[in-house]
Order: sequence, then structure tokens, then C-alpha cells
Amino acid sequence: MRMPSKLVKTHIPTQIPNVLSIEDGGKTRLVTKNLVPNIQVYGEKLITVDGIEYRLWSHHRSKLAGMIEKGMNILLKEDSRVLYLGAASGTTASHISDIVAKGRVFAVEFSARTMRDLIDICNQRKNMVPIFADAGQPCSYRAIAGSVDLIYQDVAQPNQAEIALVNAREFLKPGGYLVMVIKARSVDSTVNPKIVYEQELDKLGKEFNLLDKKVLRPHHPDHLAVIAQRSCK
Repeated sequence: MRMPSKLVKTHIPTQIPNVLSIEDGGKTRLVTKNLVPNIQVYGEKLITVDGIEYRLWSHHRSKLAGMIEKGMNILLKEDSRVLYLGAASGTTASHISDIVAKGRVFAVEFSARTMRDLIDICNQRKNMVPIFADAGQPCSYRAIAGSVDLIYQDVAQPNQAEIALVNAREFLKPGGYLVMVIKARSVDSTVNPKIVYEQELDKLGKEFNLLDKKVLRPHHPDHLAVIAQRSCK
């Protein structure tokens, strides 16, 4: 569904390329500049502002959108190379594709069912590369991804910190960034989420400098968003 620009007005731009905050229907919403005009990825609203088409980006559908709305500084550039671990069917990955229009998104997913949807999206987007693999086995896609500027991780496995670390050692440039969602119930559903967060952050702290962290309430309870920078050593 495409909405004409007269129904929206530009709000304060974000610090992230190709991302805009607009007023639509009396609410402030995030949108990304559509890399593939006239094409929807998952039925999202298309909005035209000053002759440019944008895609509505909802925090209900994307934890990364929730991070941005909470003021977390996502350090992406238009030419960034991103390794996305746990890309699922490609909803959030497609918005990252919009952001890094001159870069590349290497989208790793292990579910055969969702991988089919992801491949369809990648076929429409020149800067997305689908990788059917286990995120815990980065050696299997070493030749595809290469060096990256940022890792975005959203996996529902118990060894989340270990997955981030092994991929960072393999792919992330010194000084590069990790943007990660720690899913407490996936790590250990019997332990208080605060304890889980502390344990996972302690593991990351051996090789990363923590820049920011926020619990993604109310839309994603028991999820801690983390932004960290890999040591330059």
C-alpha cells in the first residue's frame, strides 16, 4: 500500500543513512528508503516523501527498529559490509539492505523453510547474499562473507555469546561493531533474565567494549539489545 506524501511530513532525520523518522497518522514512525522501488518485502506500507519512496519499519516486526527508536546508535554506513546471523525470512535484513545501499548484507539462516523466503528477497536485492548455514559454524561460509564492518545477531540458541565471538574472530574487522539481541529465555528459561544478561555480557567483555545496552520493553520482553566494539588489538 503506497501513501502519497501529502499524508505525511518529514520529522527529525536519524543519524543512520537512508533512515527517516516521519509523522504518519499522528504517530512518529521509522522508514527506510526503498532500495527496490514499488516492491514490498512483507506487506509493509510504502510511503512517498518528496518524491522518494520509503518502507515503513515497525518495532513490532523488527528488534533493530526498536533499538533505533530507543535512541541506540547503530553504526552503519551506506557502504558497510554486514554479517547478519539469524536472518530468518529477511524482514529486518531487507531494511539493513536499504540502509547499506552501496554495501553488502550476508544473511545467514539455518531453517530450510524460512530460507526459501530469504532467497526470494535476495533475488530482488542486489546487495543481499543468502547463506544457508549454521551460525555456530562460521568456517562453512568463510569464503562467502569475508571481512565485515558490523555483525548483527538475532539467534534463538543457548550459546549466543559464543556464536557472536566465533564469528567476530572470523569476520569482524578490528574496531568493528557487534549489534546483538540477547534472548534470555533461549539461553536459559529457568534463570532470571538479568542474570542471563550479565553472564552473556561477561563473555562478550573479554573481546568487546560495551557501548550501549537496553532491554527492548515493551514489545520484546526478556530481550537485551547490545552494541559493542571489537578491540583493535
